Amino acid sequence: MKLRDGAAAALILAGIVILAACTPSADEATPSGSAKPSASASSDPGPTKDPSTKPTPAPTSTVKAIALPKDCKAILSEDVLAQLKDVPLNDPAFGESGTLENGTLVCIWGSPQADTTGLTTRIERMPRGKALDLLNALADTEGYSCFTPSGGTRCEKTWQNEKYPVTDGRTLFWRDDVMIDTRYSNLAPKGYTSAIVKAIWG
Repeated sequence: MKLRDGAAAALILAGIVILAACTPSADEATPSGSAKPSASASSDPGPTKDPSTKPTPAPTSTVKAIALPKDCKAILSEDVLAQLKDVPLNDPAFGESGTLENGTLVCIWGSPQADTTGLTTRIERMPRGKALDLLNALADTEGYSCFTPSGGTRCEKTWQNEKYPVTDGRTLFWRDDVMIDTRYSNLAPKGYTSAIVKAIWG
């Protein structure tokens, strides 16, 4: 009887060792929602990252809401403004622009006489859930590349214009419930999005 009890104990001990060996360590575990996004050519090129289809915006902080900018020129650096010096801003022919009733800022750089050259930026409040859904959809279904610079999440893509021999593109940056969404065609000032991010968050 004692031999049988000893054998059973040995089997139980062996089972415990086997189960322990199958349990992943903290270093091996992959955190939920992790991503390894990448950057691609855009109006504000950055270093190349690994591609990802699951961008995950950083959690919104609990501090007071970030103030939305009210001036399209004040959010740009001197260098970027120099690149746009001959481009009209917020021509009435393009419709509603400037600061809207809800605080959203719309900046439209371009001439109504131009066939395709132009750039439109929309800066508005967008909660984390809505932003995450939008960025994931762009990455999963439209091939956008995403990465996480400056404490936020950025997704971007460029493509050939269907009618003219120029490059079109879109760049989005989200942080602290603020979305910066820029669409452009044949007008991609270097450092544009980075300048806006710095103006808002410092």
